[in-house]
Parts: sequence; structure tokens; C-alpha cells
Amino acid sequence: MTMVVSPKQNKQIVRLKPGESRLILLVGDVISAFLAIFVALVLWSIEPDEWLNFSWQFIIERPPFWFFLLPILWIILLSGLYDHRKAIKRKDTVNGIAMSLLMSVILYLFLFFLSEPNSLPRLGVALFFLGSTIFTLIWRLIYIQIFSGPAFLRRVLIVGAGNSGKTLVNTVKNITPIPFHLIGLVDDDETKRNSNLSGFPVLGASDDLLKLIDEHQISDVIFAITGNFNNRLLDTLLAIEENGIEVTTMPVFYEELLGRIPIYLLQPDWLLRTFIDQIHINRFYEIAKRVLDIIGGFLGVVILLILLPFIIFAVSLDGGGNFFYQQSRLGKNGKEYKIIKFRTMHLDAEKDGRPLPASENDKRITKIGKFLRKSHIDEIPQFINILKGDMSLVGPRPERPLIVDELQKEIPFYRARLLVKPGLAGWAQINFGYASQVEENAIKLEYDLYYIKHRNIILDISILFQTVSSVIGLRGR
Repeated sequence: MTMVVSPKQNKQIVRLKPGESRLILLVGDVISAFLAIFVALVLWSIEPDEWLNFSWQFIIERPPFWFFLLPILWIILLSGLYDHRKAIKRKDTVNGIAMSLLMSVILYLFLFFLSEPNSLPRLGVALFFLGSTIFTLIWRLIYIQIFSGPAFLRRVLIVGAGNSGKTLVNTVKNITPIPFHLIGLVDDDETKRNSNLSGFPVLGASDDLLKLIDEHQISDVIFAITGNFNNRLLDTLLAIEENGIEVTTMPVFYEELLGRIPIYLLQPDWLLRTFIDQIHINRFYEIAKRVLDIIGGFLGVVILLILLPFIIFAVSLDGGGNFFYQQSRLGKNGKEYKIIKFRTMHLDAEKDGRPLPASENDKRITKIGKFLRKSHIDEIPQFINILKGDMSLVGPRPERPLIVDELQKEIPFYRARLLVKPGLAGWAQINFGYASQVEENAIKLEYDLYYIKHRNIILDISILFQTVSSVIGLRGR
């Protein structure tokens, strides 16, 4: 029986998993929001000529009940910033908080003009959102300063310098700021020993794992071997896991790092052995999702009716023709349906009948069509498809049958995106955007499969709010 010596437990490294990071962020945001509401109430209650005259009676009687629910709304508006990949980036943090403030102002103004005069408090709400923005920004910058420091960065060793290991190394090199310290790799192939893989050293063989873990204070080991491996390596990995050093397979780590599924590194039977089992969800989610679709679809149709006269007028000035167009798309389980959109291209955009995806600076797009696509207004008629049940608010974007037939020949697991309803908004859209080449569509598929595998109502709501941010920022194409 082979004996494996356990590594020394590393007590110096504080390792935060993505779930733990999200919990810390949530706690800090909740404290910031309730601090903001307290400060707003204090300042709101002060008489103009009596600074520091704090009135508890005012706080009890004046604010409406819903005012105390504003922290919940603020947390929902911040939902896109609980992605650990964005949480450690100052630019994304500032942009996200600023967009949350803008969305809150737009939402309040919408309700303000629909309500009776003087029925909604202005000063208290303004003070809350201003305070939430300031306190949340301060907290998030403190979080970045502390938790992106060396003491909290994981120290990682990759087992396997083959295709999987190389893919992960090249991925890490392109991420800023660095998500962890990649110390190096180990591999039993003698030709790879004492060499470099994209700038990272191959430090030894699997027999050296325990020694290397102790020497370099490794906190995480990533298993990136897709072929066979010996029993001694298995025993070593088990001993490592038993002693508090987390062992993660490369596909799982890839998902955690990028929010995508590595389709080119998976075995052909992965779809049946793993994916199918993991995508089954409970009926409560299905019911909640359909209720959300009906509510969102109804609101979307109302917006459609409001905007319709203006869009018809604008399209008439830009050459006229049909205002809507319908096109065949594939829905859940490959069922074909007709999608409804505002027309944004010239009538002869596809003279030969061959489907062509939109590209950057596409000459087929009309002048008004360019604005409609940038603002995503061209998508609004799809709320009719959502009410009919052809689509959902959130899901993979629907594709034309001919494009699906072509892409499934080039991209593995491509038809797996048809296991759920297509959506108006999607995980791939907020993380990647539009795709016209096979390579780009492969990346989008990785995001789509990640969503299908991990979907839940909280993720759906987060995607919807991030999509609204994209619409406000005119980031369509």
C-alpha cells in the first residue's frame, strides 16, 4: 500500500471563495443602505432653522411604509456588482454604482409623474439615494483595497500542462486585475519539466506536489488532466484535500473564473453525463419565471403602445416601408416560431435569401434603425412573443434555423442552448454582446450553457437589471 505524506496545513493564507466574497459584499451593502436611510431620515426631519433638532416623532409619522423598503430596491439595483469578477475592479464598481443611481432616479421620476401631486416624498428619497451612493462607493472601494490584496489572493498550482492547463494559463494572463497568484504547473511529461508555459514555470512532476505546496504556500490546486492518471496522484490529491487545500477540476474553476463553460475541453458525452442532470430545476422556479415573464411582458406591451406612434413616424421619415418584421427563430426544444421586431434594415437586406448576422457598422442598417438597435428599442415588440410563451424575459438569444444548422456543425454542444426558452435578455448578452464569427458564437455558447446550468430567479433579475443598464448606456449594435 502506497503511503502519502500529508502537506503541512497553511494557516497564513485567508482564502475567499466567490460565494463568501458575495456574502461579504452583500453584508457591506446592506449596512451602507440602512446607514443611508438613517441619515436620510435624520436630515429629512430637521427643521431648516433648527439644525440638529432631531425628531423621532417625525420619523414615526412622516415617512410612508414603502420608504423603509428602499434599501431592498437599492440592493436589487446593485445585483450586477455581485459578480466577483466585477467586484474587484474599480472602474466596473464606479460605473455600476453610478448606473444604479441613474436607474433609481429614472424609476422614481416615472412613479412621481404618474402619482398624485405631492403624494411622494422628494427630499427623503433624494437623500436616501445620494447617501446610498456615497456609502456604497466608500464600502466597495474599501473592499477592493482590502480583499484584492496579497493576503486574500489564492495561491494556485495547476496539475497538468497539457491542453487544459495551457487554456487556463492563457486565460489568466488576459484578466486584469489578476484573480489569483498562479505559482506554476506540474506535469509528469519529462519533456515539459523545467520549462515555461506562456511565462509560467513547470515546477516538477506530480510526485513533487506535496513539497511544492509547502514551499510555495499553495492554497488551491487545479486538476487539469483530461486523460488517464495513476493511483498515486489520486492518493496525493485526496491527502491535499483532507488538509484544507482545495482541489478543483479545471472545468469548474473555469466556470468560477469566467462565468462560462469550456466547451472545447469537455468530453463528447459531457452533455448526457453531467449537463442534463444539472439543468433540471424545480417547478417553483418555472412558475416564478413565468409570472415574471407575464408581468414583464405586460409592461413591455404598454411601453410598445406608448412608443409606437413615434417609431412609425421616425421610420416613415427614414424611407418608410413595413414598421415590423417577422422572422423564423428556434425556441425551446427546437420548436420554430415567428419573432416580432421593429425593422432596422433596408427592405433588400438579404437579397439572396441567405441569413447574415448583423456586424459592426453594418451598411444594411437604416439611420433610424441604428438608433433603434443601439437603444434596443427594436426588441420591444418581442414582449408579444413573451406573453404568448414563445420566449422568456431571460434566456439564450433566439437564432434562425439556418444559422443553428450551420453553427452546430462547427461548435460542440451548440443545440444544447435549445433546452430552454430563448430570452429577450441573456447572460451572454451582458457579458459578451453580439457575435458574427464562429469563434465569437462559441464564446457566447459558453455563456449560454453557464446560464442554463446555473439559472435561478435571482440570476434572472440580475440579468434584467444589467440589461436595463446596457439599454440606458446605448450599448446595442
